[in-house]
Amino acid sequence: MRRGFLLDQRGASAAEFALVLPIFLLFLLGMIDVGRYAWALNEAEKATQIGARWLAVTDIIPGGDAATGLKNYSFATGSSVPQGSAVDITKFPGVYCESTSTTLTCTCKGTCPFSVAIDATAQASFDAVVARMQQIYPTITKSNVRIDYDNSGLGFSGDPNGPDVAPLITVSLKNLGFPLYFALGKAVPLPSFRYAITMEDGSGTVSN
Repeated sequence: MRRGFLLDQRGASAAEFALVLPIFLLFLLGMIDVGRYAWALNEAEKATQIGARWLAVTDIIPGGDAATGLKNYSFATGSSVPQGSAVDITKFPGVYCESTSTTLTCTCKGTCPFSVAIDATAQASFDAVVARMQQIYPTITKSNVRIDYDNSGLGFSGDPNGPDVAPLITVSLKNLGFPLYFALGKAVPLPSFRYAITMEDGSGTVSN
């Protein structure tokens, strides 16, 4: 009886399957996560590009609609830059804008003669670009987005048809996490993303 029991192979397939199943599931979920991670990278990168494109053709954020804000500020009358001349980096050293979940702030990278205060228009402009980026990658929040306006040497002082400067606009995504299936929802960080484009008309509230 003992010999027969030792030689009995009934149920061997089930035992082997039970041993292999955890490894198989780990590989399966791992492959799914790799594909999801690659997809998330593409989505986040595209969202960054869409955000920069949106900002290139909509209102400049710092200062909002105020007469002293960057969108409306005249470097010819306010900073004595000769009419028709390019605004140099001493007058426009650059600005960056960041937000918590509730508060948007814009900070000058040097000494700015124009206002970087946040009014309702500035807040609405920032919210609009974040909302557009969320259409591509829904997990983006306001605190993940940074917007830089840097001197490109383009534009001219006293422009009667729009902003005096055409800054280089850089949109950055930071501190993004990605949940893994095989790790039961534990998140791993995504890399930072950056995309830059030169401002075009810098006026309006909607883009494609």
